[in-house]
Amino acid sequence: MFQGLSEGMLWGTIFTFLGAFLGIICLLLSVWVIPRMLNRFTPHIDEEAEILRGNRAVADYFGRLVAATILGVSIIIAASIIAGIHG
Repeated sequence: MFQGLSEGMLWGTIFTFLGAFLGIICLLLSVWVIPRMLNRFTPHIDEEAEILRGNRAVADYFGRLVAATILGVSIIIAASIIAGIHG
């Protein structure tokens, strides 16, 4: 009677950890790719140099844009993990 239940819990745990691991990998990749992609979208502005020079407006803009994008990617990853667990 409990054999099917414990086996289902084992697979659920395995899929949860696998989904979490894949989610972490995807998030780390997005943290690495997104700032570089945003730099390509603004070819005439060197955000890193402007931030080092103390340009607060560029720092705020770039930080908010990167943070919002990473938050959006995190929500998508979380939804896909939850769908994979319950699907």
